[in-house]
Amino acid sequence: MRAVRYHEYGKPDVLGVDEIDRPDPDADEVLVEMRGASVNRVDVLFRAGEYGQLPLPTIPGGDGAGVVTAVGAGVDRFEEGDRVFASGMDRAEGGTFAEYAAIPETKLAHLPDGVSFEVGAALGNVGATAWTALEDLAGIQAGDRVLVHGGSGGVGHAAIQIAASSGADVVTTAGSEDVRDRLRDLGATTVLDYDSESLAEEILAATDGVGVETILDHRLEEYLDLDLQVLAEGGQIIPIMGHVPETNGVPLYTKEATVKALRMDNRPVRAPVLRRLTRLMTRGDLTAVVADTYDFTDAAGAHRDVLAGGYVGKLVVTP
Repeated sequence: MRAVRYHEYGKPDVLGVDEIDRPDPDADEVLVEMRGASVNRVDVLFRAGEYGQLPLPTIPGGDGAGVVTAVGAGVDRFEEGDRVFASGMDRAEGGTFAEYAAIPETKLAHLPDGVSFEVGAALGNVGATAWTALEDLAGIQAGDRVLVHGGSGGVGHAAIQIAASSGADVVTTAGSEDVRDRLRDLGATTVLDYDSESLAEEILAATDGVGVETILDHRLEEYLDLDLQVLAEGGQIIPIMGHVPETNGVPLYTKEATVKALRMDNRPVRAPVLRRLTRLMTRGDLTAVVADTYDFTDAAGAHRDVLAGGYVGKLVVTP
């Protein structure tokens, strides 16, 4: 089978297409003929050697979607021909940038009819991250006010929809008016320019001066001071990436703020949250914006475009 691999760390050009043996599923695995795999920023960091060392050569890709072609002896939830999507592939298991991938049953769910493989591939990791942050950690409720930094990103655009489907009022940020309009269409109540010099004041004005109960933050080192300004008393910050900066700790105490950091690597079992995402997809409350698709032979271009940014949603690679 064909698979995208890199044999050394480096720039996107280290990605190439190799012919390798098709994997056989273990007892707890499902063999999936991949129809699409999304490009996550962490894939770029791994490829560059900036996020830990992996056994080389390695296949990138932590999520994707496709059709079941074989099941292991211990698998009972899936059968040949099922449409599925996956999240949380460990690099030791092999990535999803391949024509076939052997995926643990614990990292799979059925993809609803009518949802494209590209959308399923794009939602795997970012949907699981957004759900875990907002529902499992934050426990958002109808009527809450939620701030999502960078709503045009993969996690951001999924988080807007998940929060809105729970009845929360969503405040988010984006860089251009066209993008801000698209985020309103996804369910955001208030969309602001993240470059505004009065962003904190605008967030407070949009929340009647009270602030937001929950903040989903992917750049804690950049936004923590602003977060503490706009957080409501007793509110919570959920950082999903970023370094912990030095800050004046007084607002943490005066507002009785809580910081709940999320690391998805600590949550290898993804099937339960994927099944919840399935229900949202079926109801029409959740989708993925697929900004562009790339053939395997242009995986390097997909990695370059992830670094360049400037799009809404996700990029997807197809065999």
